[in-house]
Amino acid sequence: MSHSLFDVSDKRVLVTGASKGIGYALAKGFAAAGAQVVLASRNEEDLRLAAQQITAQTGKSVLMERLDVRSQDSMEDCVDRVVQSLNGIDILINNAGLNVRVPALDVTEQDWDTVVDTDLKGAFFMAQKVGRVMVASGRGSIVNISSIGGHVALRTGVAYAAAKAGVLHMTRVLAVEWAAKGVRVNAIGPWYFRTPLTETLLNDPEYLREIVVRTPMGRVGEVEELVGPALFLASDAASYVTGQALFVDGGMGVYGF
Repeated sequence: MSHSLFDVSDKRVLVTGASKGIGYALAKGFAAAGAQVVLASRNEEDLRLAAQQITAQTGKSVLMERLDVRSQDSMEDCVDRVVQSLNGIDILINNAGLNVRVPALDVTEQDWDTVVDTDLKGAFFMAQKVGRVMVASGRGSIVNISSIGGHVALRTGVAYAAAKAGVLHMTRVLAVEWAAKGVRVNAIGPWYFRTPLTETLLNDPEYLREIVVRTPMGRVGEVEELVGPALFLASDAASYVTGQALFVDGGMGVYGF
């Protein structure tokens, strides 16, 4: 198989939630692979720092766009500006998300709305707005970032689990609708990775031990290990792959104890 199948050189890539964690790692990975990357996030200061770090580490300049996926206007404006700057979008890494970890009996309406509006509603409308651009051009690839928590039941994250399960099925429906229009839609489902969102949890030795015991590979993931799966799904190497979820979980999702 030719390595050119995995080539994303000069592809126009929009990464949401790109200033930290998984989004940052994926943005850096695509920049290192030669793509034209746009970092999108709510915090402008974090965006500037992320852009400086990625440029310093990869030698590739990146663009920045402020984006709040809970705002239709913000999403519309972001997509319009990216299209104007780059004359199109080839790849969307639909990553922006958050979690509120509380037992189900304690979840408030505000907790639910905060998580679902960001992780599911925001993900859909971002895919829709970029999807319109891709359908019009007859080509594109969307990679939605879901979670193993949308596939198996985990404690203290019912709103997050519901949203991420929704992302998985949303991925399938969009894939079916847009396949004939040249647009592929897939998802990645991570397990525990070291990010700012999981730092406190993974610094608890007992919690970390429980996670490691449930993971056949015996460790948590490093965010750089998500770059390869994302590059595969976004590239021509996956040209006949759509509507699929690739779980990057060290085997946790298939482990029956």
